[in-house]
Amino acid sequence: MNLNDMIVVGCEEWCSFPSLSIPAIKARVDSGAKTSSVHAVNIQPFKRNNEPWVSFEMHPLQGSRKVSVRCEAQVADRRVIKSSSGDTEKRYVIRIPLQMGGDIWEVEVTLTNRDSMGYRMLLGREAMNDRILVNPGANFCLGDLKSDEVTKLYGVTEGAASGLKIGLLASNPDLYSNQRIIEAGEARGHKMMFLNIKQCYMKLDAEQPEVHYRGGTILNDLDAVIPRIRPSMTFYGCALTRHFESLGVATLNGSEAITQSRDKLFSLQLLQKSGLDIPTTGFANSPMDTTDLIDMVGGAPLIVKLLEGTQGRGVVLAETRKAAESVINAIKSLRANLLVQEFIKEADGKDLRCFVIDGKIVASIERIAAPGEFRANIHQGGRARLVKVSPAEKKLAIQAAKTMGLRVAGVDIIRSSKGPLLLEINSSPGLEGIESATNIDVAGAMIEAIEKKLHWKKPE
Repeated sequence: MNLNDMIVVGCEEWCSFPSLSIPAIKARVDSGAKTSSVHAVNIQPFKRNNEPWVSFEMHPLQGSRKVSVRCEAQVADRRVIKSSSGDTEKRYVIRIPLQMGGDIWEVEVTLTNRDSMGYRMLLGREAMNDRILVNPGANFCLGDLKSDEVTKLYGVTEGAASGLKIGLLASNPDLYSNQRIIEAGEARGHKMMFLNIKQCYMKLDAEQPEVHYRGGTILNDLDAVIPRIRPSMTFYGCALTRHFESLGVATLNGSEAITQSRDKLFSLQLLQKSGLDIPTTGFANSPMDTTDLIDMVGGAPLIVKLLEGTQGRGVVLAETRKAAESVINAIKSLRANLLVQEFIKEADGKDLRCFVIDGKIVASIERIAAPGEFRANIHQGGRARLVKVSPAEKKLAIQAAKTMGLRVAGVDIIRSSKGPLLLEINSSPGLEGIESATNIDVAGAMIEAIEKKLHWKKPE
Protein backbone atom coordinates (compact mmCIF):
# COMPACT_ATOMS: atom_id res chain seq x y z
CA MET A 1 0.00 0.00 0.00
CA ASN A 2 1.21 3.52 -0.86
CA LEU A 3 2.21 5.60 2.18
CA ASN A 4 -0.31 8.25 1.20
CA ASP A 5 -3.08 5.65 1.43
CA MET A 6 -2.16 4.45 4.93
CA ILE A 7 -4.19 5.32 8.01
CA VAL A 8 -2.44 7.62 10.49
CA VAL A 9 -3.34 6.86 14.10
CA GLY A 10 -2.22 7.99 17.53
CA CYS A 11 -1.19 5.91 20.54
CA GLU A 12 -4.87 5.40 21.42
CA GLU A 13 -7.88 5.24 19.12
CA TRP A 14 -11.54 4.28 19.09
CA CYS A 15 -12.49 1.30 16.95
CA SER A 16 -15.35 -1.18 16.62
CA PHE A 17 -16.15 -4.84 15.92
CA PRO A 18 -19.37 -4.91 13.85
CA SER A 19 -19.68 -8.71 13.87
CA LEU A 20 -19.61 -8.76 17.70
CA SER A 21 -22.05 -5.83 18.14
CA ILE A 22 -19.27 -3.73 19.70
CA PRO A 23 -19.79 -0.19 18.32
CA ALA A 24 -16.95 1.43 20.29
CA ILE A 25 -13.92 0.21 22.22
CA LYS A 26 -10.84 2.22 23.07
CA ALA A 27 -7.62 0.57 21.90
CA ARG A 28 -4.02 1.04 22.93
CA VAL A 29 -1.98 1.12 19.71
CA ASP A 30 1.27 -0.73 20.39
CA SER A 31 3.62 -1.54 17.51
CA GLY A 32 5.90 -3.25 20.04
CA ALA A 33 3.31 -5.97 20.58
CA LYS A 34 2.96 -8.61 17.85
CA THR A 35 -0.55 -9.83 18.65
CA SER A 36 -3.77 -7.88 19.23
CA SER A 37 -6.00 -8.75 22.18
CA VAL A 38 -9.42 -7.82 23.57
CA HIS A 39 -10.92 -8.10 27.02
CA ALA A 40 -13.02 -11.24 27.47
CA VAL A 41 -14.39 -13.13 30.46
CA ASN A 42 -16.49 -16.26 30.98
CA ILE A 43 -14.93 -17.78 27.86
CA GLN A 44 -16.69 -21.00 26.81
CA PRO A 45 -15.69 -23.18 23.82
CA PHE A 46 -18.42 -25.01 21.87
CA LYS A 47 -19.05 -26.68 18.52
CA ARG A 48 -21.17 -25.27 15.68
CA ASN A 49 -21.54 -27.33 12.50
CA ASN A 50 -18.67 -29.43 13.87
CA GLU A 51 -16.41 -26.35 13.86
CA PRO A 52 -14.76 -24.90 16.99
CA TRP A 53 -16.44 -21.72 18.27
CA VAL A 54 -16.15 -19.73 21.45
CA SER A 55 -18.61 -17.59 23.41
CA PHE A 56 -17.49 -14.89 25.82
CA GLU A 57 -18.54 -11.68 27.56
CA MET A 58 -17.01 -8.32 26.71
CA HIS A 59 -17.12 -5.25 28.94
CA PRO A 60 -15.95 -2.68 26.41
CA LEU A 61 -15.93 0.34 28.74
CA GLN A 62 -12.75 0.60 30.79
CA GLY A 63 -13.29 0.54 34.57
CA SER A 64 -16.97 -0.38 34.24
CA ARG A 65 -19.11 -3.50 33.92
CA LYS A 66 -22.36 -1.66 33.34
CA VAL A 67 -22.13 -2.68 29.70
CA SER A 68 -21.81 -6.41 29.10
CA VAL A 69 -22.02 -7.83 25.57
CA ARG A 70 -22.31 -11.58 24.97
CA CYS A 71 -20.29 -12.49 21.87
CA GLU A 72 -19.70 -15.56 19.71
CA ALA A 73 -16.97 -16.13 17.14
CA GLN A 74 -15.35 -18.99 15.28
CA VAL A 75 -12.00 -20.08 16.71
CA ALA A 76 -9.11 -19.45 14.33
CA ASP A 77 -6.41 -20.88 16.58
CA ARG A 78 -5.30 -21.38 20.15
CA ARG A 79 -1.81 -20.12 20.98
CA VAL A 80 0.55 -19.63 23.86
CA ILE A 81 1.02 -15.86 24.24
CA LYS A 82 3.72 -14.18 26.33
CA SER A 83 2.48 -11.02 28.06
CA SER A 84 4.46 -7.84 28.70
CA SER A 85 5.03 -9.05 32.26
CA GLY A 86 6.72 -12.22 30.99
CA ASP A 87 3.90 -14.62 31.89
CA THR A 88 2.61 -17.09 29.30
CA GLU A 89 -1.04 -17.92 28.72
CA LYS A 90 -2.83 -20.18 26.24
CA ARG A 91 -5.46 -18.04 24.53
CA TYR A 92 -8.21 -18.49 21.97
CA VAL A 93 -7.63 -16.58 18.73
CA ILE A 94 -10.54 -15.28 16.65
CA ARG A 95 -10.50 -13.60 13.21
CA ILE A 96 -13.05 -10.77 12.90
CA PRO A 97 -13.61 -7.50 11.02
CA LEU A 98 -12.12 -4.40 12.71
CA GLN A 99 -13.35 -0.91 11.87
CA MET A 100 -11.25 2.22 12.45
CA GLY A 101 -12.49 5.51 11.02
CA GLY A 102 -13.95 4.72 7.62
CA ASP A 103 -11.80 1.63 7.03
CA ILE A 104 -12.63 -1.98 7.82
CA TRP A 105 -10.47 -5.10 7.52
CA GLU A 106 -10.11 -8.53 9.10
CA VAL A 107 -7.74 -9.01 12.03
CA GLU A 108 -6.75 -11.74 14.46
CA VAL A 109 -7.26 -10.99 18.16
CA THR A 110 -6.67 -13.11 21.24
CA LEU A 111 -9.17 -13.32 24.10
CA THR A 112 -7.93 -12.58 27.63
CA ASN A 113 -8.95 -10.83 30.84
CA ARG A 114 -7.64 -7.25 30.56
CA ASP A 115 -9.37 -5.92 33.69
CA SER A 116 -6.07 -4.95 35.28
CA MET A 117 -4.77 -3.33 32.06
CA GLY A 118 -5.18 0.30 31.06
CA TYR A 119 -7.22 -0.53 27.95
CA ARG A 120 -9.86 -3.10 27.03
CA MET A 121 -8.08 -3.63 23.70
CA LEU A 122 -4.51 -3.79 22.47
CA LEU A 123 -3.84 -3.27 18.76
CA GLY A 124 -0.62 -5.08 17.79
CA ARG A 125 1.56 -4.72 14.72
CA GLU A 126 0.20 -7.80 12.89
CA ALA A 127 -3.15 -6.03 12.57
CA MET A 128 -1.43 -2.82 11.40
CA ASN A 129 0.84 -4.25 8.69
CA ASP A 130 0.67 -2.30 5.41
CA ARG A 131 -2.34 -0.31 6.65
CA ILE A 132 -1.39 1.92 9.56
CA LEU A 133 1.20 4.55 10.41
CA VAL A 134 1.55 5.43 14.09
CA ASN A 135 2.17 8.94 15.38
CA PRO A 136 3.18 8.14 19.00
CA GLY A 137 2.77 11.76 20.08
CA ALA A 138 -0.87 11.97 19.01
CA ASN A 139 -4.18 10.67 20.37
CA PHE A 140 -7.46 9.92 18.61
CA CYS A 141 -6.38 10.97 15.14
CA LEU A 142 -9.55 9.32 13.79
CA GLY A 143 -11.83 11.17 16.23
CA ASP A 144 -12.55 11.07 19.95
CA LEU A 145 -15.75 10.04 21.71
CA LYS A 146 -17.04 11.50 24.96
CA SER A 147 -18.19 9.23 27.76
CA ASP A 148 -21.89 10.00 27.28
CA GLU A 149 -21.56 9.38 23.53
CA VAL A 150 -20.08 5.93 24.13
CA THR A 151 -22.70 4.88 26.68
CA LYS A 152 -25.43 6.12 24.33
CA LEU A 153 -24.07 3.81 21.61
CA TYR A 154 -24.65 0.91 24.01
CA GLY A 155 -28.10 2.12 25.06
CA VAL A 156 -27.02 2.82 28.63
CA THR A 157 -28.96 5.48 30.52
CA GLU A 158 -28.35 6.60 34.07
CA GLY A 159 -31.26 5.88 36.36
CA ALA A 160 -32.09 4.79 39.86
CA ALA A 161 -30.94 1.28 40.69
CA SER A 162 -33.91 -1.09 40.82
CA GLY A 163 -32.10 -3.79 42.74
CA LEU A 164 -30.79 -4.34 46.24
CA LYS A 165 -28.98 -1.84 48.42
CA ILE A 166 -25.64 -3.48 49.23
CA GLY A 167 -22.81 -2.16 51.39
CA LEU A 168 -19.20 -3.24 50.86
CA LEU A 169 -17.57 -3.12 54.30
CA ALA A 170 -13.83 -2.69 53.68
CA SER A 171 -10.86 -0.34 54.07
CA ASN A 172 -9.46 0.52 50.64
CA PRO A 173 -11.83 1.62 47.85
CA ASP A 174 -9.00 1.49 45.28
CA LEU A 175 -8.25 -2.20 45.82
CA TYR A 176 -8.90 -4.28 42.69
CA SER A 177 -11.18 -6.72 44.55
CA ASN A 178 -13.33 -3.96 46.03
CA GLN A 179 -13.66 -2.12 42.73
CA ARG A 180 -14.67 -5.33 40.97
CA ILE A 181 -17.36 -6.14 43.54
CA ILE A 182 -18.81 -2.62 43.24
CA GLU A 183 -18.77 -2.90 39.42
CA ALA A 184 -20.36 -6.36 39.45
CA GLY A 185 -23.16 -5.23 41.76
CA GLU A 186 -23.91 -2.11 39.73
CA ALA A 187 -23.87 -4.13 36.50
CA ARG A 188 -26.67 -6.29 37.94
CA GLY A 189 -28.77 -3.25 38.86
CA HIS A 190 -27.96 -2.94 42.56
CA LYS A 191 -27.12 0.21 44.50
CA MET A 192 -23.61 -0.35 45.82
CA MET A 193 -22.08 1.63 48.70
CA PHE A 194 -18.45 1.49 49.78
CA LEU A 195 -18.34 1.66 53.59
CA ASN A 196 -14.99 2.40 55.19
CA ILE A 197 -14.86 0.32 58.36
CA LYS A 198 -13.13 3.09 60.32
CA GLN A 199 -15.89 5.56 59.45
CA CYS A 200 -18.75 3.34 60.64
CA TYR A 201 -20.00 3.47 64.22
CA MET A 202 -22.75 1.80 66.21
CA LYS A 203 -25.64 2.72 68.44
CA LEU A 204 -26.55 -0.06 70.86
CA ASP A 205 -30.10 0.39 72.10
CA ALA A 206 -32.77 -2.17 72.96
CA GLU A 207 -35.49 -0.22 71.15
CA GLN A 208 -33.61 1.41 68.26
CA PRO A 209 -30.14 -0.02 67.48
CA GLU A 210 -28.39 1.65 64.54
CA VAL A 211 -25.26 1.70 62.40
CA HIS A 212 -24.10 5.20 61.45
CA TYR A 213 -21.67 6.35 58.76
CA ARG A 214 -19.53 9.49 58.76
CA GLY A 215 -21.67 12.58 59.27
CA GLY A 216 -24.52 10.65 60.87
CA THR A 217 -25.97 8.75 57.89
CA ILE A 218 -27.98 5.79 59.22
CA LEU A 219 -27.33 2.50 57.40
CA ASN A 220 -30.18 0.41 58.80
CA ASP A 221 -31.93 0.28 55.41
CA LEU A 222 -29.24 -1.83 53.71
CA ASP A 223 -30.41 -5.14 52.28
CA ALA A 224 -27.01 -6.80 52.54
CA VAL A 225 -23.40 -6.25 53.56
CA ILE A 226 -20.28 -7.82 52.03
CA PRO A 227 -17.57 -7.83 54.72
CA ARG A 228 -14.02 -7.53 53.31
CA ILE A 229 -12.16 -7.03 56.58
CA ARG A 230 -8.40 -6.61 56.63
CA PRO A 231 -6.67 -8.56 59.46
CA SER A 232 -5.72 -5.45 61.44
CA MET A 233 -9.43 -4.51 61.56
CA THR A 234 -10.78 -7.96 62.46
CA PHE A 235 -12.14 -7.06 65.92
CA TYR A 236 -13.93 -3.87 64.90
CA GLY A 237 -14.97 -5.15 61.48
CA CYS A 238 -16.54 -8.26 62.98
CA ALA A 239 -18.28 -6.14 65.64
CA LEU A 240 -19.84 -4.05 62.84
CA THR A 241 -20.82 -7.16 60.90
CA ARG A 242 -22.39 -8.62 64.03
CA HIS A 243 -24.35 -5.38 64.57
CA PHE A 244 -25.66 -5.46 60.99
CA GLU A 245 -26.76 -9.07 61.61
CA SER A 246 -28.67 -7.97 64.72
CA LEU A 247 -30.53 -5.43 62.54
CA GLY A 248 -31.61 -8.17 60.12
CA VAL A 249 -29.20 -7.09 57.36
CA ALA A 250 -27.96 -10.09 55.35
CA THR A 251 -24.20 -10.65 55.38
CA LEU A 252 -22.33 -12.63 52.73
CA ASN A 253 -20.00 -14.03 55.39
CA GLY A 254 -21.16 -13.99 59.01
CA SER A 255 -19.22 -12.40 61.85
CA GLU A 256 -18.73 -15.70 63.71
CA ALA A 257 -17.35 -17.45 60.61
CA ILE A 258 -14.96 -14.57 59.88
CA THR A 259 -13.74 -14.45 63.48
CA GLN A 260 -12.92 -18.15 63.69
CA SER A 261 -11.33 -18.23 60.24
CA ARG A 262 -8.94 -15.43 61.30
CA ASP A 263 -7.71 -17.51 64.24
CA LYS A 264 -5.25 -19.87 62.53
CA LEU A 265 -5.01 -22.24 65.49
CA PHE A 266 -8.76 -22.38 66.08
CA SER A 267 -9.49 -22.90 62.39
CA LEU A 268 -7.00 -25.78 62.19
CA GLN A 269 -8.59 -27.34 65.27
CA LEU A 270 -12.05 -27.08 63.67
CA LEU A 271 -10.79 -28.63 60.43
CA GLN A 272 -9.06 -31.42 62.33
CA LYS A 273 -12.22 -32.07 64.36
CA SER A 274 -14.14 -32.51 61.09
CA GLY A 275 -11.62 -35.10 59.92
CA LEU A 276 -10.07 -32.92 57.20
CA ASP A 277 -6.39 -33.45 56.37
CA ILE A 278 -3.97 -30.72 57.44
CA PRO A 279 -0.15 -30.59 57.68
CA THR A 280 1.16 -31.84 61.03
CA THR A 281 1.19 -28.75 63.23
CA GLY A 282 2.55 -27.93 66.69
CA PHE A 283 1.67 -25.18 69.15
CA ALA A 284 3.24 -24.44 72.53
CA ASN A 285 3.65 -21.56 74.95
CA SER A 286 6.84 -22.29 76.86
CA PRO A 287 10.36 -22.06 75.33
CA MET A 288 11.13 -25.22 77.35
CA ASP A 289 9.01 -27.18 74.84
CA THR A 290 10.86 -26.10 71.69
CA THR A 291 12.77 -29.36 71.15
CA ASP A 292 9.68 -31.56 71.40
CA LEU A 293 7.71 -29.09 69.26
CA ILE A 294 10.27 -29.48 66.45
CA ASP A 295 10.24 -33.27 66.76
CA MET A 296 6.46 -33.56 66.61
CA VAL A 297 6.36 -32.06 63.08
CA GLY A 298 9.13 -34.32 61.81
CA GLY A 299 12.12 -32.09 62.53
CA ALA A 300 13.79 -29.58 60.22
CA PRO A 301 13.16 -28.22 57.70
CA LEU A 302 9.91 -26.86 59.05
CA ILE A 303 7.62 -23.82 58.75
CA VAL A 304 7.18 -21.26 61.52
CA LYS A 305 4.01 -19.14 61.30
CA LEU A 306 2.87 -16.16 63.32
CA LEU A 307 -0.80 -16.57 64.20
CA GLU A 308 -1.45 -12.97 63.16
CA GLY A 309 0.44 -13.17 59.83
CA THR A 310 -1.34 -12.68 56.50
CA GLN A 311 -0.56 -12.87 52.79
CA GLY A 312 2.69 -14.73 53.42
CA ARG A 313 3.99 -12.29 56.03
CA GLY A 314 5.12 -13.84 59.29
CA VAL A 315 5.94 -17.18 57.63
CA VAL A 316 9.52 -18.47 57.90
CA LEU A 317 11.22 -21.60 56.57
CA ALA A 318 13.71 -22.94 59.11
CA GLU A 319 16.01 -25.25 57.17
CA THR A 320 17.99 -26.67 60.13
CA ARG A 321 17.16 -27.61 63.72
CA LYS A 322 19.42 -24.88 65.05
CA ALA A 323 17.71 -22.27 62.86
CA ALA A 324 14.30 -23.54 63.96
CA GLU A 325 15.21 -23.26 67.65
CA SER A 326 16.54 -19.74 67.15
CA VAL A 327 13.47 -18.51 65.27
CA ILE A 328 10.97 -20.14 67.65
CA ASN A 329 12.66 -18.88 70.80
CA ALA A 330 13.15 -15.39 69.36
CA ILE A 331 9.45 -15.10 68.52
CA LYS A 332 8.39 -16.48 71.89
CA SER A 333 10.62 -13.95 73.66
CA LEU A 334 8.46 -11.25 72.01
CA ARG A 335 5.36 -12.90 73.51
CA ALA A 336 3.97 -13.57 70.03
CA ASN A 337 1.95 -16.71 69.32
CA LEU A 338 3.24 -19.05 66.64
CA LEU A 339 2.65 -22.41 64.99
CA VAL A 340 5.23 -24.82 63.68
CA GLN A 341 4.25 -26.94 60.71
CA GLU A 342 5.79 -29.73 58.68
CA PHE A 343 7.48 -28.63 55.45
CA ILE A 344 6.01 -30.29 52.34
CA LYS A 345 9.11 -30.47 50.16
CA GLU A 346 7.42 -32.24 47.26
CA ALA A 347 5.03 -29.29 46.77
CA ASP A 348 8.00 -27.47 45.20
CA GLY A 349 6.81 -23.98 46.14
CA LYS A 350 3.30 -24.46 44.70
CA ASP A 351 -0.16 -24.52 46.20
CA LEU A 352 -3.79 -24.35 45.07
CA ARG A 353 -6.30 -21.58 45.71
CA CYS A 354 -9.90 -22.73 45.35
CA PHE A 355 -12.55 -20.00 45.40
CA VAL A 356 -15.66 -21.47 47.03
CA ILE A 357 -19.06 -19.75 46.87
CA ASP A 358 -22.21 -21.34 48.30
CA GLY A 359 -20.68 -24.80 48.45
CA LYS A 360 -19.30 -24.78 44.90
CA ILE A 361 -15.83 -24.12 43.51
CA VAL A 362 -16.32 -21.28 41.01
CA ALA A 363 -12.61 -20.94 40.12
CA SER A 364 -9.27 -22.48 41.02
CA ILE A 365 -5.65 -21.61 40.31
CA GLU A 366 -2.21 -22.96 41.03
CA ARG A 367 0.08 -20.40 42.68
CA ILE A 368 3.79 -20.68 42.01
CA ALA A 369 6.46 -19.19 44.25
CA ALA A 370 8.82 -16.51 42.96
CA PRO A 371 12.42 -17.62 42.34
CA GLY A 372 14.22 -18.09 45.66
CA GLU A 373 10.96 -18.26 47.65
CA PHE A 374 9.68 -21.43 49.29
CA ARG A 375 6.00 -20.45 49.42
CA ALA A 376 3.59 -19.61 46.62
CA ASN A 377 2.37 -16.05 47.05
CA ILE A 378 1.24 -13.66 44.32
CA HIS A 379 1.55 -10.78 46.81
CA GLN A 380 5.31 -11.39 46.95
CA GLY A 381 6.27 -11.86 43.31
CA GLY A 382 4.68 -15.26 42.70
CA ARG A 383 2.43 -16.03 39.74
CA ALA A 384 -0.81 -17.86 39.13
CA ARG A 385 -2.08 -20.15 36.40
CA LEU A 386 -5.28 -21.99 35.61
CA VAL A 387 -5.46 -25.50 37.05
CA LYS A 388 -7.96 -28.34 37.20
CA VAL A 389 -8.38 -29.67 40.73
CA SER A 390 -8.88 -33.35 41.46
CA PRO A 391 -12.13 -34.71 42.93
CA ALA A 392 -10.36 -35.18 46.29
CA GLU A 393 -9.11 -31.58 46.27
CA LYS A 394 -12.54 -30.29 45.27
CA LYS A 395 -14.21 -32.22 48.08
CA LEU A 396 -11.63 -31.02 50.61
CA ALA A 397 -12.09 -27.34 49.66
CA ILE A 398 -15.88 -27.49 49.80
CA GLN A 399 -15.91 -29.32 53.16
CA ALA A 400 -13.39 -26.83 54.59
CA ALA A 401 -15.57 -23.82 53.69
CA LYS A 402 -18.61 -25.60 55.12
CA THR A 403 -16.77 -26.46 58.34
CA MET A 404 -15.82 -22.80 58.83
CA GLY A 405 -19.34 -21.61 58.04
CA LEU A 406 -18.13 -19.41 55.16
CA ARG A 407 -20.37 -18.81 52.14
CA VAL A 408 -17.39 -17.23 50.36
CA ALA A 409 -13.89 -18.56 50.99
CA GLY A 410 -10.48 -18.82 49.45
CA VAL A 411 -9.28 -22.29 50.40
CA ASP A 412 -5.54 -22.96 50.13
CA ILE A 413 -4.47 -26.56 49.51
CA ILE A 414 -1.02 -28.08 49.12
CA ARG A 415 -0.32 -31.29 47.22
CA SER A 416 1.73 -33.77 49.25
CA SER A 417 2.81 -37.38 48.91
CA LYS A 418 0.04 -38.19 51.42
CA GLY A 419 -2.61 -36.47 49.29
CA PRO A 420 -4.07 -32.94 49.41
CA LEU A 421 -3.64 -31.03 52.69
CA LEU A 422 -5.44 -27.88 53.86
CA LEU A 423 -3.15 -24.94 54.55
CA GLU A 424 -5.62 -22.23 55.54
CA ILE A 425 -8.93 -20.57 54.70
CA ASN A 426 -9.36 -16.90 53.83
CA SER A 427 -12.70 -15.19 54.49
CA SER A 428 -11.77 -12.17 52.30
CA PRO A 429 -9.92 -13.76 49.37
CA GLY A 430 -8.45 -11.47 46.71
CA LEU A 431 -9.96 -11.50 43.21
CA GLU A 432 -7.25 -10.10 40.95
CA GLY A 433 -5.03 -13.18 40.63
CA ILE A 434 -7.86 -15.67 40.20
CA GLU A 435 -9.95 -13.55 37.79
CA SER A 436 -6.92 -12.73 35.65
CA ALA A 437 -5.77 -16.36 35.45
CA THR A 438 -9.19 -17.94 34.87
CA ASN A 439 -11.20 -15.24 33.02
CA ILE A 440 -14.08 -16.07 35.37
CA ASP A 441 -16.32 -13.31 36.76
CA VAL A 442 -15.82 -14.23 40.43
CA ALA A 443 -17.14 -10.86 41.66
CA GLY A 444 -20.36 -11.46 39.76
CA ALA A 445 -20.70 -14.88 41.40
CA MET A 446 -20.40 -13.19 44.82
CA ILE A 447 -23.25 -10.81 43.96
CA GLU A 448 -25.32 -13.76 42.74
CA ALA A 449 -24.79 -15.42 46.14
CA ILE A 450 -26.38 -12.40 47.85
CA GLU A 451 -29.28 -12.44 45.40
CA LYS A 452 -29.79 -16.14 46.13
CA LYS A 453 -29.66 -15.58 49.89
CA LEU A 454 -32.32 -12.85 49.66
CA HIS A 455 -34.38 -14.68 46.99
CA TRP A 456 -34.04 -11.65 44.73
CA LYS A 457 -34.75 -11.87 41.02
CA LYS A 458 -34.08 -9.18 38.44
CA PRO A 459 -37.33 -7.46 37.40
CA GLU A 460 -38.54 -8.19 33.87
